[in-house]
Amino acid sequence: MQVVVENLVKRFGDFLALRNVSFEVEEGEVFGLIGPNGAGKTTTFRILAGLIPPTAGRVEVLGEKPGSSKLKRVVTYLPEDAGTYRNLTGYEFLKLISELYFGKTREADEALELGLKLASLGERIHEKMKNYSKGMKRRIQVARALMVKPKLAILDEPTAGLDVIHSREIRGIIVNFSRDLGTTVLISSHNMLEVENLCGKVAMIDRGTIVLEGYVKELLAERGAKNLEELFFMATGGGEAS
Repeated sequence: MQVVVENLVKRFGDFLALRNVSFEVEEGEVFGLIGPNGAGKTTTFRILAGLIPPTAGRVEVLGEKPGSSKLKRVVTYLPEDAGTYRNLTGYEFLKLISELYFGKTREADEALELGLKLASLGERIHEKMKNYSKGMKRRIQVARALMVKPKLAILDEPTAGLDVIHSREIRGIIVNFSRDLGTTVLISSHNMLEVENLCGKVAMIDRGTIVLEGYVKELLAERGAKNLEELFFMATGGGEAS
């Protein structure tokens, strides 16, 4: 297993953000952690990325404790609110990332070439990022997360705030990358209809609790639901899904 989460608990003072969360992600999967805003998706991802510690429970990423030095080059994390360096060009930013990972080596050149291909911004890659649209900035950030060919990419709301066209482009990048290079991708989203065809397997989270986990097609067939959004309402008794 690439990711193992067992009985994960996270408290912030008196607030219980995660309540015995458990799920597993297999190698090469595009796995979705889905649910409404505030359900605990970002908290889970920040723990997996080693940014915050769990209160209790077992968490393993590629057989290591999150935040381990062994994971720094093989796990990437894209926060929902990831920004850009306004006065750098897209090219300069991706070149900086490639050299941070690989130094001034051939491997860095190859990572930069892949990043430019994933971003697919044409000549605008040489413009300062302060002039980029939100969609262009997000493409750069997704490219940054994937260009180093991680074993696991953790993408928190990768299409957040994007229009239909840009969202579709980002989804296409993710699917093609996972298929072509075998990278395991863990995605969070509150847009359940969007991830239905993107993820083979999902875990639904609501108020810090996993309410369903399994393969999308099997879950829909078992419950007789038309889509994941309808399934979520079934599983939570009609709780908010936005």
